[in-house]
Amino acid sequence: MIVTVTLNPAVDKTVEIGRIVMGDINRARAAADMAGGKGINVARILRQFHLPVAAMGFLGGYGGKMIEDSMMKLGVECHFTRTKGDTRTSVNVLTDDGYVTEILEPGPTVSEKELANFRKEFEYCLETGELFVLCGSAPVGVPLTIYAELIQRCRQEGRRVILDTSGEFLREGVKAKPYLIKPNRKELEYLAGRKLRDRDAVVEEARKLVDGGIEKVVVSLGNQGLLYVDADHVLFESAKKIKTVNTVGCGDSVVASLCMSEMSHESPQTALQKAIALSAANALTPEAAVISMNQYLELLQV
Repeated sequence: MIVTVTLNPAVDKTVEIGRIVMGDINRARAAADMAGGKGINVARILRQFHLPVAAMGFLGGYGGKMIEDSMMKLGVECHFTRTKGDTRTSVNVLTDDGYVTEILEPGPTVSEKELANFRKEFEYCLETGELFVLCGSAPVGVPLTIYAELIQRCRQEGRRVILDTSGEFLREGVKAKPYLIKPNRKELEYLAGRKLRDRDAVVEEARKLVDGGIEKVVVSLGNQGLLYVDADHVLFESAKKIKTVNTVGCGDSVVASLCMSEMSHESPQTALQKAIALSAANALTPEAAVISMNQYLELLQV
């Protein structure tokens, strides 16, 4: 079982519009809602490949029910913690010039009791989970050390953890030495406390993390590709040259692909190649974390 933890899920509203005119009325030509949040996206992709998945996090209100219902329809085992506050909405605006503009709400405030309920549910999932994916931001009321706490529990039980977050949640999380982290360049710069102006600088910082006890570091370099570093390898895979439709969920596609490669014990090079192809397949569809298998298989051959 792969367990995805999304502390701050969202109803993702995707809006298609010709262009945005600031300070004026803008009429969309299409709009759609779907369950969102980094771990939710990872779970949706994994189910498209028929892997057993459980999903955790905080959900509240109508939006929370919509997310849980959508996960259950996909066959995801749900272990969400209910909150009095409503689950947030995130708006992704797609314009004809190719830009994607995201407007992210902060999410509900989590109470001490709700946090305690989440911790109990996490302990339950530790019994059946083999690989844990901790993703994204956290709502108000959740401590900055939450990921470090969860990673420590996983390590105590011999469970592997993939961490994909940012800011202080990332800084605190890496102290607990997760199995794998997937920062982008800006997130790695945040950890380093300096600009990383070339690939050698990125490799240097990734090596420091590996030397510090993290087994694998996969750095997203945007439209350049992915960089992989462990104790024995430094590998790079270039991004596919495609006409991008929507970049939302591309990083989550990489994480989902890395999960599948871990479960299949694939080589680092194969893992990178598949992650690049899956991320590109995601970018070719307007819906985040919805993959065309035909496009994915074609991209694997390019």
